Amino acid sequence: MYNTDARPLARELLRQAQAIGDLDFELLVIDDCSTDGSLVAQCAEISQWPHGRFKALEANIGRARIRNLLASLATKEWLLFLDCDMVIDRPDFLRTYLQADGDVIYGGYSVGPGEPSSLRWLYEQAHAAEHTAEARRRRPYQHFHTGNFLVRRDIMLAHPFDATFSRYGYEDVLFGKQLREAGIAISHIDNPAAFKTFESNASFVGKTEEALLTLAEHRRQLRGYSRLLTVAEGIHIAPIRWLLRSLHRLVRRPVRRRLCGTHPNLHLFELYKTGHFLTILPTVEQS
Repeated sequence: MYNTDARPLARELLRQAQAIGDLDFELLVIDDCSTDGSLVAQCAEISQWPHGRFKALEANIGRARIRNLLASLATKEWLLFLDCDMVIDRPDFLRTYLQADGDVIYGGYSVGPGEPSSLRWLYEQAHAAEHTAEARRRRPYQHFHTGNFLVRRDIMLAHPFDATFSRYGYEDVLFGKQLREAGIAISHIDNPAAFKTFESNASFVGKTEEALLTLAEHRRQLRGYSRLLTVAEGIHIAPIRWLLRSLHRLVRRPVRRRLCGTHPNLHLFELYKTGHFLTILPTVEQS
């Protein structure tokens, strides 16, 4: 949980779990040092719910370390990870997971309604076909995300998320790679959680820039698992790389203003990502 009310999702999970009569379960919520103190205080009531546990951290530890912490504090054999901004629309969501086969099971996510003024919604809509179970099975380790998955606790403890991923982005991609190298299969099923809350365009662009910095810093570990990295490292002619960086520096500010405004363009966004990554890459390589 981070600056989002976890209670609606937690209530639905609790309702579905209690409807399964013989299910031994716990509901664990950890707040990653949200800046909204009143929201944290409200969500602390989860500790008073049946099977509920709530913990608020005094420092933000990031997406990788907090999932490792959740796994270490959990006491059951299986772990179901969900981001607190996801929505459970399916009445049989938990039962579907319980009936699935595999040691690591990814249910996917669906995209809710949005507005064309939302860059995040445009992006998710454009990539929706990649998130079907059928599409994910074709590249099972590359199409894995941490917002909705079930995993055996012993596997999670043996293969934790890389804690050096302190910034936003790509910790889930590396986790998929680690599972592949360990010979652990990821089962992809059709059991999505719904993604219905879309941040502001400025926030999404900022998060994208942070993720690109993560990609640049961990490029050696992520080779073969990022199309953008493959494209960037495939440009071997130095003058072309210089030209692309120069063009990006020239148009970066007006393009960024357009992306953060009320009429974003998805093609511009993809070009901005490529230019930004090529621009920051030399700096990271020298550090």
